[in-house]
Amino acid sequence: MLFSFHKNEWLGNEKNDLFAGLVSSIAILPEVIGFAIIAGVNPISALFASAITLLVITFTGGRPAMVSAAAGSMALVIASLIESHGLHYMIAATILTGFIQLFLGYMGIHKLMRFIPQTVMFGFVNALAILIFLAQIQQLPNQSIWSYIMIVTTIILMYMIPKITKVVPPALLIILFMTIISFIFKDNLQTVGNLGDMSAISPTISLPAVPLTLQTLLIILPTSLALAMIGLIESLLTVPIIDKMTDSQSDSQREVKAQGLGNIITGFFGGQAGCAMIGQAVINVKSGGRKKLSTLIASISLLLFIFVFKDIMIQIPTAALIGIMITVALDTFEWESLQLIRTFEITESFIMIVTISVIVYTHNLAIGIILGVLLSGIVYYFSKKKHSI
Repeated sequence: MLFSFHKNEWLGNEKNDLFAGLVSSIAILPEVIGFAIIAGVNPISALFASAITLLVITFTGGRPAMVSAAAGSMALVIASLIESHGLHYMIAATILTGFIQLFLGYMGIHKLMRFIPQTVMFGFVNALAILIFLAQIQQLPNQSIWSYIMIVTTIILMYMIPKITKVVPPALLIILFMTIISFIFKDNLQTVGNLGDMSAISPTISLPAVPLTLQTLLIILPTSLALAMIGLIESLLTVPIIDKMTDSQSDSQREVKAQGLGNIITGFFGGQAGCAMIGQAVINVKSGGRKKLSTLIASISLLLFIFVFKDIMIQIPTAALIGIMITVALDTFEWESLQLIRTFEITESFIMIVTISVIVYTHNLAIGIILGVLLSGIVYYFSKKKHSI
């Protein structure tokens, strides 16, 4: 059963979930907007798609506090389809992606997670931490000296504020303070509104305007399969990270089904496919988010930003968000994995480094994870064969 209500998934952490949800919604903005522009999608449409995805998965997912939205990894896959066939084929691909994921959820694809070795998991997490960090660094050439000062100040405050007070998440305090500053120094700071066209949208529920033919299926199927696999790999590998951070258990199969349902509904609203966003999920948990209420607040906040408080949203300085996400990248990186290198675990270190390198180079999680698992299997096979001689 997808739709269900469990009290312990929603209640018991209301104040922290409220603050964390607000922070998460703001943390979603730069990645979704940035990759929407790369993919050729209206940024506001991408934010709306993220809000719908987050809303559906909040009510149906199996991992409370995990943030899912129109992630950059998915946007990169749809870019070529949009360029060659247009937005409506992207919408059709999103809906098909959802049905594929829903089918795989009922088939129990989540069970394959047990075959992913710890070294590959380390590689996945570290690669995403590096990608989050690089995504922030790539924005630095477009910033002013005032922005550089704000970025450094934000990083310092992210580590200092928790030592002074833990009542309110440091990221929320920083965003509020830096947004006020951006109103004062309007011409000196890049804001969310400078990232792209922020024209309004009028969302409707409809079918994509594509021919219902075999040819259409053959056009969208490769993209949908890629989206389905990348989305599930990123989501299923994010689940245990949030489990570990919150010291709680989740329902991975339910999460897979929810990801599929989220993409189906988002597609009918004309949006793009989404999946778990590890950086935003980490900042949600670090800001105190533990229950489904945190992601519900994040979804509602995004909708309010889009339709009510857009003038405030577009004034949020990107420098503050860059600084926050740099600290998220540093905190996401599994520093304990460096013990493999220090203890001269050559094969494990090699597998981890290859996984990291492939993911960072290709920006394709599926290729990196599959290669890492294959290498682990080869190492295990020859190790077992050696001991049997």
